[in-house]
Amino acid sequence: MKFKLTSLEKKWVLYDVANSAFTMLVSTLIPIYFHALAGQAGIEEVDYLAYWGYTISISTLMVALAGPIMGAAADKKKHKKLYFALTIVLGSIGCLLLGFVRQWLVFLIAFCIVKTIYSVSLVIYDSTLNDITTEDRMDDVSAQGFAWGYIGSCVPFILCLVMVLMYEKIGISQMTALSLAFVITAVWWFAVSLPILRAYEQKYFITEKEVQEENIWKQLGQTLKEIAKDKKVLLFLIAFFFYIDGVYTIIDMSTAYGSALGLGSTDMLLALLVTQFVAFPCAIIMGRLSRTMESSKLITICIGAYFCIAVFAFFMTSAWQFWVLAIAVGMFQGGIQALSRSYFAKIIPPEKSGEYFGFYDICGKGASVVGTTVMGLVSQITGNINYGVGTIAFFFLIGIFVFRMSVATKRG
Repeated sequence: MKFKLTSLEKKWVLYDVANSAFTMLVSTLIPIYFHALAGQAGIEEVDYLAYWGYTISISTLMVALAGPIMGAAADKKKHKKLYFALTIVLGSIGCLLLGFVRQWLVFLIAFCIVKTIYSVSLVIYDSTLNDITTEDRMDDVSAQGFAWGYIGSCVPFILCLVMVLMYEKIGISQMTALSLAFVITAVWWFAVSLPILRAYEQKYFITEKEVQEENIWKQLGQTLKEIAKDKKVLLFLIAFFFYIDGVYTIIDMSTAYGSALGLGSTDMLLALLVTQFVAFPCAIIMGRLSRTMESSKLITICIGAYFCIAVFAFFMTSAWQFWVLAIAVGMFQGGIQALSRSYFAKIIPPEKSGEYFGFYDICGKGASVVGTTVMGLVSQITGNINYGVGTIAFFFLIGIFVFRMSVATKRG
């Protein structure tokens, strides 16, 4: 049976295309931009990696605080679209302004704020999945989102990459080329977001009576009690905390790790571009496999694959190994993200999806504070970056064990 997206689902998928451009910027050019600023300030390579990791950690802590609050507020009638639009506008403007900062500490502070706004937009976006499709289509739609996000983000990224690699032929400085990359990404993020902002209507929301009886803090407390009682949701969130923490640590730190190892910027950028092209068909394949195979089994396979990736990264010392790593990540990155998102959407109450996805984000992107901090600390203490990367493998071992416990637990 051929799977065809509805008009609303296509517009929803487009936001993955929109925001993925910023994800690519964070994973590739932003660390290189900061590396240049840090180099000008005389910061050592190990310290550069640690400062970058600490910044990512602070940002994710901020999301951990803001995500559930914004999610709870967005669950009210007609609020979700408003907050969604607000995060997109502020995030894209902030992204544009980042390209004109030239002092390393100011850049880290500004980047921390913009990345926080971006992450909150994803909390709200993920929570709209229940509004735009049905439960039996969620795995496929979620996978399509990540798949087209990977391939779509390559359009602005290739343009940015050409400028950064050929800045001399264009007649501009490398810093100017990097600044223009921020501008291009910001415009792409905002423009491609417009279709879903125009078409989206909130379908599930908390009732007016519930709004009158509860303030946000009381609402959050009640939801925490509900999560604690629902063992399936609770165990999934614990598992998700560990395994997706490892995934996002690899995503956030990959380019910084490569730079610290002394790998060439051209090799890293091209390898990460290949990752996007590999991730596109692999994410779609994962979505199709979910029609005949339980998504829980597919998630388990992805976690196991990431454990192998982390072990491989521990021994990585050369450019060709970075290419292998990039391809391997591309094969499973979309699947583990897409299926985790749709799996969670199926086991939570749809009228509280914003709030629940706020806690989901704490245990996901928000929880990557642990991975990035551990990686930075171990790297500094041992003086060896590979040891920092190797510790991430333990996150996947814990994640796969607890996830299987969640799968074995009955829903509700």
